[in-house]
Amino acid sequence: MNAAVLTRAERYRATRFTALVTATSNALLAAAQVVAGWLFQSQALLADGVHTLSDLASDAVVLFSARKAAAEPDDEHPYGHGRIETVATVVVGVMLGLAGLGIAWSAVGRLIEWQTLTPPGAPALAFAVLALVTKEGLYQYTMRVARRIDSRLLQANAWHHRSDALSSLVVLVGIGGALAGWPWLDSAAALGVAVLIMLMAWRLIARSTAELVDAALEPEQVAAIESVVQAVPGVKSIHMLRTRRLGSLSAADLHIQVAPMISVSEGHQIADEVFLAVRNRLPELRDVTVHVDSEDDETQPRCMGLPMRPEITRMLHEAWAGQPELASLDRIGLDYLNGRVHLTVTLPLPANQSGAGMQQRAGELAALLHESEVLAPILGDVVVLFRAPT
Repeated sequence: MNAAVLTRAERYRATRFTALVTATSNALLAAAQVVAGWLFQSQALLADGVHTLSDLASDAVVLFSARKAAAEPDDEHPYGHGRIETVATVVVGVMLGLAGLGIAWSAVGRLIEWQTLTPPGAPALAFAVLALVTKEGLYQYTMRVARRIDSRLLQANAWHHRSDALSSLVVLVGIGGALAGWPWLDSAAALGVAVLIMLMAWRLIARSTAELVDAALEPEQVAAIESVVQAVPGVKSIHMLRTRRLGSLSAADLHIQVAPMISVSEGHQIADEVFLAVRNRLPELRDVTVHVDSEDDETQPRCMGLPMRPEITRMLHEAWAGQPELASLDRIGLDYLNGRVHLTVTLPLPANQSGAGMQQRAGELAALLHESEVLAPILGDVVVLFRAPT
């Protein structure tokens, strides 16, 4: 199933089942490691068992955050609860980093006093192999589900399992080296793996922290949005495109420029087509806000502060005071472009007047508006039309 078409409930069920599987496996494995480490006098195996027990806390974080993130948007969280998953990913990353620090601390201690180490019992080697196979299996399983449902939280937990597999590999090498007469191999390998674990933790924390501060989507995703928007009929250009992640989902705000004199309904229709095109191209974009511009408001003079329709209508009535056409004024069209107000005034078709006469009268009425002291500073083009009654 494609992650892009999964509902919140489906993603939660998949995450919950995966976390329960890994938690159960970790609990059983930890018990086996602790008992075997105590029975066969393997400090490395015993420590790895305690490390495995700590993974249960990570699984608990996954279960809790997945349930919260699956909640539908509400009045207090209109964009949903996806960022809970992001915060939880940071928590898992911190836990991963602490696990790496713990391994490093223990490894350094063993390197300093490696002469005091005693070799473990041979059966401990079999339990180290069991731990390695189990944890690598948990990594593969969790990562496969994480990619299927596009969950960064599960990806973080999968890397936690991979770190456990690496630590189990260290235990395996250490036990094997101790049995062969080289006890220092355990500590040296543990220190190297600890560095790798902390690097993984840093990557998870940095990536999720960037999401929390509204970092943009990847450049190729942004380019895909621009490409699909430009292909929609009626879109002249796209600008002020902003994107951000909301957990496993994402959102985008964008401005499109359309022809300046089209109707509001046509502009709205173009915006709807842009919305559908973007959603079809990137289904994870669950929230797409499209702002329609009649001009590029990043480069053109802004029209903010210009009078609105009631004030423009009052000014027009004052400019045409005493003119007979004022009583039969049919329609006033306003276009706010390039820092000015452009007027289209529609009047009823006069009786017994030639086309030349109507053209001359339209010019006279337009001139009156351009001569108005209050209208002239803000006025752009003026078009006076006559139309037959319907």
